[in-house]
Amino acid sequence: MALIEISNLHKTYGEVTALNGVSLAVPAGEIFGLLGPNGAGKTTLIRCLCTLTRPDQGEILVAGISTLEQPRQVRQKLGYVAQELALDKVLTGRELLQLHGDIYHLPRNFAKQRIGEMVTLLNLEDWVDRRTGGYSGGMKKRLDLAMGLLHQPQVLVLDEPTVGLDIESRTVVWEFLRNVRSQGTTVFLTSHYLEEIDALADQVAILDQGQLIASDTPAALKSALGGERVTVKVREFTPRDEAERVRDALQTLHFVQNVIINTTQGNSLNLVIQPIPNGLTVIQEQVTGLNLPVFSVMQSQPSLDDVYLAATGRTLQDADLAARGG
Repeated sequence: MALIEISNLHKTYGEVTALNGVSLAVPAGEIFGLLGPNGAGKTTLIRCLCTLTRPDQGEILVAGISTLEQPRQVRQKLGYVAQELALDKVLTGRELLQLHGDIYHLPRNFAKQRIGEMVTLLNLEDWVDRRTGGYSGGMKKRLDLAMGLLHQPQVLVLDEPTVGLDIESRTVVWEFLRNVRSQGTTVFLTSHYLEEIDALADQVAILDQGQLIASDTPAALKSALGGERVTVKVREFTPRDEAERVRDALQTLHFVQNVIINTTQGNSLNLVIQPIPNGLTVIQEQVTGLNLPVFSVMQSQPSLDDVYLAATGRTLQDADLAARGG
């Protein structure tokens, strides 16, 4: 059963199209991941869902309630954790949580109980009574998550929840989100970290330039490619012209489905292939037949980046680089 239904969502900012006919159904009680490079439209979709931005066209229902017609009721069902932290540095963590409870008009006894639960769940005991100005980035994110869940929303919405966090803090957040799901809360998160979505999401949707290009379970999306991934490096840092020669030669092989030059990995070549006996040997021979060396050849199972590559002709890293003007 879909808890969130997004239908034909459109949003433009001047001449920039942020969302172009996006439709999604988010099941209850799952972690739903929205994957895409910077500038794909993820934050705009999140802001429309959380009633912070009004779409130009389309509809969003949360538990059957329209975000356009009944935004106040929808907000009661959502906990929103934005990408940018907005914490008062003078207040302690506990004071911020109490303030958040007051904003949601939570009964004092219930708010006190929930604050205790959140502090324990997020291991904030040693920090909650200190001013947040002295918190690390990971501690600030934990407090932000506690505020998002304090009023027991049906849906926890997170925009890039682990950007800028160290590995230890990311691991804490991941385990927290799995715990939240196990307690029945639906989690809707955006990310451009492939490993994050792959590790957490029960279902994933991939956005590119404001359009939905794929949506299913991570396993189903990778399985649908029907092949394996091979990465070929001619040199550690291959000149573009050599990479293009190799790409053209490899595309003539009957078992090669796709070849993309990955600029963020020194112009390595990413291939999706149908498995055949001695396939890697044939690939190497094709390269050396051009009188070029082979620095490395690696084979692996398809990833979500391969799903994106197959749909758009570029990797997520390349898309991010292009969005930043690189």
